[in-house]
Amino acid sequence: MLADDTQFKHINVEQVHSGLSDKKFVVVDIRDANAFGINHIPGAIHLTNDNVTDFLRDADFDAPTVVCCYHGISSQQAAQFLIGHDFSDVYSLDGGFEQWGNTYPSDVEQG
Repeated sequence: MLADDTQFKHINVEQVHSGLSDKKFVVVDIRDANAFGINHIPGAIHLTNDNVTDFLRDADFDAPTVVCCYHGISSQQAAQFLIGHDFSDVYSLDGGFEQWGNTYPSDVEQG
């Protein structure tokens, strides 16, 4: 039986934080526009139903991609959606932006 590489993986905030300095990850944030506008992980892309087609057209399907939501629940479905669209290395951020904000309160980008 082949290894199951058709599923997203889980990643914690510490792993993402350590990889941001060398731009190891593409971070997509699926929270609503208001929440994203208040603050988000530095460099995150706001991914919505309105821009997903553009995102898919322009994306690097081999880049390690981290999906962030509020608490790490909705990001799992979105991560699996990206896997279904031929992304090869997708992660759901455990604990979501809430965990990020609790762990790295000074490392958020506003607006």
